[in-house]
Amino acid sequence: MNLIQNVSQMRDYRSSLAQNNQSIGFVATMGALHQGHLSLIQTSLAQNDYTIVSIFVNPTQFSENEDFGAYPRTLEQDLALCEKVGVNAVFAPNTQDMYSTDEISFNPPCKMGYILEGFDRPTHFAGVLQVVLKLFHLIMPHRAYFGQKDAQQVLIVQKMVKDLFLPIEIVPCPIQRDNDGLALSSRNIYLSAADRERALCIPHTIMCIKDEIQKGQTEIAHLRALALEGLESMDRIFYADFYNHSLENLTQIVSGDSIFLVAVKIGQTRLLDNLWI
Repeated sequence: MNLIQNVSQMRDYRSSLAQNNQSIGFVATMGALHQGHLSLIQTSLAQNDYTIVSIFVNPTQFSENEDFGAYPRTLEQDLALCEKVGVNAVFAPNTQDMYSTDEISFNPPCKMGYILEGFDRPTHFAGVLQVVLKLFHLIMPHRAYFGQKDAQQVLIVQKMVKDLFLPIEIVPCPIQRDNDGLALSSRNIYLSAADRERALCIPHTIMCIKDEIQKGQTEIAHLRALALEGLESMDRIFYADFYNHSLENLTQIVSGDSIFLVAVKIGQTRLLDNLWI
């Protein structure tokens, strides 16, 4: 496995691959890899000749009051996992290599980028798109793999690729859950045992909503009330509502174009989850 630690090396490595005319899959991560990341990597390995993983804790997507400094960094462990599963290369640059002074900014779409996660974190998606676009230009993958847990991110990245005519296929991959049903996240390590137990109401609520829809319920008002009741023990509910794939509010469930999105606070930890319908 190749460890690539700066932009120049990444360009050289990518140029060497271009001569082989083989498919390249890419998984962008901030490290602290878990089974959710591993599922993305394994899907890429199965679908491409080469798989490249980036490990970079991106400062531009963190607000001033967020946990950039405390975000878990486990590079040696992450590299060992990538090598074990057969990743071809890991790109692990530093901040100085990825960003210069007086950077050109890149804003998310007005309607999709400043609601939900973008409402509480208004600079978040600008930072996400900035770094993802940089990585796409450096790595030039044929396919890029993103977890559906970060549903808003997936939809906005898909829109960026479409709007900017980037020759990349975005492959959304299913949410991975722990044995107790909690969606896997690098931030789960912040939860105390008691808070983790409380957090299980999130997957339980999602399963209740799924069951209601499978029984034929399509009325949003009923489903929203069910969600809020299930999440009432959370310290804060940032949002718990239903949207289409353009992130417009729904009045009724539309199969194949509906998502239930939820973000809550438990203790000091913000947790996301969702149900693609």
